[in-house]
Formats: sequence, structure tokens, C-alpha cells
Amino acid sequence: MASYTDVLEYLSALDYPAGKDDVIREAEREGAPPEVLRALRALPPVDYANGNEVARSAGIDAAPEVSPSQRAAQARDRHLRVSQHLRGI
Repeated sequence: MASYTDVLEYLSALDYPAGKDDVIREAEREGAPPEVLRALRALPPVDYANGNEVARSAGIDAAPEVSPSQRAAQARDRHLRVSQHLRGI
């Protein structure tokens, strides 16, 4: 399976915005492995603003080390990253 870092590595020289064909062509030119190319070929045919958008659209998890239960706990914590003085508002 392709990782978020892998995708970004093989697209680091790409000028954005870029379409699906440009993304695939750049990854092939950079020598991306088959699993990265497979993920990129599954992309919807739209223009992408940056590499992060490409990786998210390909369904690649940015933080695979976070378990589903940790993600659920983060989603339940409505006050994550909210300043203390704003929590009561």
C-alpha cells in the first residue's frame, strides 16, 4: 500500500494546479513504485491544488499510526485545539 509520504515524495517537483494525467506522468517520471502508481491511477479526473490534496483524494491516510479508536476519541473531543478561555462559550 502506498503511504502519504511516498506520494508526496514522487510529486515534489510537480507544478500545481495539476490534473490527474499530470500527476500520473510526474510520478512515472520520478520512478514511483507500482503501489503508488496504482493509487494515483484511481484518482478522480479533477485538478489538484497540491500534493496533500492528491494523497487525500487517493484515500491515503496521513497518520496510519493513529488507530480507529484513537480517531473516534479525537472526533468526540469537541474542544480539541480550542483555547481554554473559549471552551465555555
